[in-house]
Amino acid sequence: MDRNTKEVIMNYFNVGKIVNTQGLQGEMRVLSVTDFAEERFKKGSVLALFDEKDQFVMDVEIANHRKAKNFDIIKFKGMYYINDIEKYKGYSLKIAEEKLTDLEDGEFYYHEIIGLDVYENDQVIGQIKEILQPGANDVWVVKRKGKKDLLLPYIPPVVLNIDIPNNRVDVELLEGLDDEN
Repeated sequence: MDRNTKEVIMNYFNVGKIVNTQGLQGEMRVLSVTDFAEERFKKGSVLALFDEKDQFVMDVEIANHRKAKNFDIIKFKGMYYINDIEKYKGYSLKIAEEKLTDLEDGEFYYHEIIGLDVYENDQVIGQIKEILQPGANDVWVVKRKGKKDLLLPYIPPVVLNIDIPNNRVDVELLEGLDDEN
């Protein structure tokens, strides 16, 4: 690297995965992993494309977006045929950290929640490893030592407190949530 070149290290966060093509006109099926799909995939949004090895490929601009069943259907600007986009199946779409918007109090990005330690009555029960979106509310997957993963619904009677600076979530396991007790 010559001394006039600055290396820029950016953080990126997953917003979706391209799972297949859709028709012949350059549309792709995206499995969304964001609560903000309408904002992330709106026309004119710029996202980063990463390959299967999580290597940055290029920035892409969204030309079109619509919902269809469980997928977001998107089209990139400048790529209007299936031949232009077939090679991107399996690639991830990410947003640069500096493009994240501030959230209201009580709202969190997934990357802020994943990795937090989960406590019940001041006892560590595990760590959040994944967030699922099966329907009405998110479900937090808690990895535990020597036990099956615990599925926690993100609802007020279960999730009592989220303390991101202290890497902590306090929960109350309602009857029936933990089948290993």
